[in-house]
Amino acid sequence: MSKNDHVLLQQTTAQNLFAGHLGHLTPAQQDAFTKFKENLAAAGLYSPATSTASASHDEPTLLRFLRARRFDPLKAQKQFSDTAKWRKLHDVDNVYANFDIEEFEGCRRYYPRWTGRRDKQGLPVYVYRIASLAGPVQNDLEAISPERRYQRIVALHETMVGFVLPLCSHLPHASEPTPVSQVTTLIDLQSVSFSAMWSLRGHLQQASTLATANYPETLSTIAVVNSPSFFPTIWGWIKGWFDEGTRNKIHVLGKDPGPTLRSLIDPKDLPKAYGGELEWEYGDEPSLDEAATEAIGEVPRGPSFFVDGAVIKPQKSVKTVETEISPV
Repeated sequence: MSKNDHVLLQQTTAQNLFAGHLGHLTPAQQDAFTKFKENLAAAGLYSPATSTASASHDEPTLLRFLRARRFDPLKAQKQFSDTAKWRKLHDVDNVYANFDIEEFEGCRRYYPRWTGRRDKQGLPVYVYRIASLAGPVQNDLEAISPERRYQRIVALHETMVGFVLPLCSHLPHASEPTPVSQVTTLIDLQSVSFSAMWSLRGHLQQASTLATANYPETLSTIAVVNSPSFFPTIWGWIKGWFDEGTRNKIHVLGKDPGPTLRSLIDPKDLPKAYGGELEWEYGDEPSLDEAATEAIGEVPRGPSFFVDGAVIKPQKSVKTVETEISPV
């Protein structure tokens, strides 16, 4: 990435980070948001808050769907409805609530991991080191049935939207009172071979497709670091996994990401491997900052939510649900 590209990334991130978020809506966007909620309520897909009950969905979640469809209420309603059907078909709430704690903790190694830190605007910083999926880890991944692999992806996304993002909204952040509804992600391609990327393509595509369809607009800045010389070839066959909005958020920083990343993430919150000061490596548990430690002590093991300033566990059903899933 050239010096001009570094500057462009910094300016784009600063200008567009919260466009379309609560507190940053244009009059036209606010009108579309009002219409969207009215349409959802009329269709029985959303229940507004009352004097005795909370809304069925929070506004940051609703806005994620509306932003994903460029503030077109009808297109957003279609995606929201499709996701509601998907959640019911795959019994997402029960699958998450009944997920075995040890399996849940173990499957984190296959997916982007929260460092426990946040960027300068308060968004959680995730890291995905692709080379860590090679060898025995990939063998373990492939030994699991496609249905259970799919459920694992779902469970970790539920943790992101139900625990990590609400926690980061609760913590002091520069963008207050705007809620945190997206993550900043570093994708590390150091030491990854072309053959490894090719063999992992199905796993990576499945996760990307699921997120785009059912957890839209959860990705903010995506920084690809340590990209190999063959990355343009890889990009040619993976860019179709993402919609245009997501593709525009992906920035290839190459072998020296530090200067740009330090403009987005305070050095104390950026892992040393990427030019920061934080003693954290992919595979480590989240290293919470002082504010997060004060709020929750440590990251809870297993499925969890963060609601109204407290960690809560999902209510389990009578028996563990093993939903049959046809991966998309």
